[in-house]
Amino acid sequence: MIEWLEELDRSLFLFLNGLHQSWLDQPMYYMSEKLFWIPVYLLLLYFVFRAYNWKVMLWTLLGVVLVVSIGDRVSVELFKNVFERYRPSRNLEIGEMVHIVNDYRGGLYGFVSSHATNFFGIATFVFLILKPKFGAKAYWVLAWAALISYTRIYLGVHYPGDIVCGGILGALIGYGVYILFKRFILKSQIST
Repeated sequence: MIEWLEELDRSLFLFLNGLHQSWLDQPMYYMSEKLFWIPVYLLLLYFVFRAYNWKVMLWTLLGVVLVVSIGDRVSVELFKNVFERYRPSRNLEIGEMVHIVNDYRGGLYGFVSSHATNFFGIATFVFLILKPKFGAKAYWVLAWAALISYTRIYLGVHYPGDIVCGGILGALIGYGVYILFKRFILKSQIST
């Protein structure tokens, strides 16, 4: 069963990575950079400020830092360093078939994607804060995390399974931090 899943993951990766277009290489490369998204982080904080107040915005910022801190450690220490699954860009069996941008190959191991963990963690945490005030409009935050995660497949550094599992891990971390913040810090300021 595991061999079948790995083969499916590899085939899906080669298909998705093979859809590359030269005009998309640089945008995808930059979209994968964490600092590229600073304007979006600021926009998210602005939306939280507008929906609630500056105190909730500051607690949200602290929550995002906590989500990323937990996500980084867990994705590396409990997954990458345990499973030691080579990234597609580092896999000798398929390495020559992988589309690489700017000779970027990432670290040695890729399961789970720290990008997917962190961005889905942030997106879930902020989504849960914004949804009571913004309704369905808050879903764009999750689409943002999905776009960033897809860039990792495009760049050849993660299999789809790395992304899906990282996204689930991040969503769980984001949800957990949201529950703690809602219960102990934000109390009645955020209602679901």
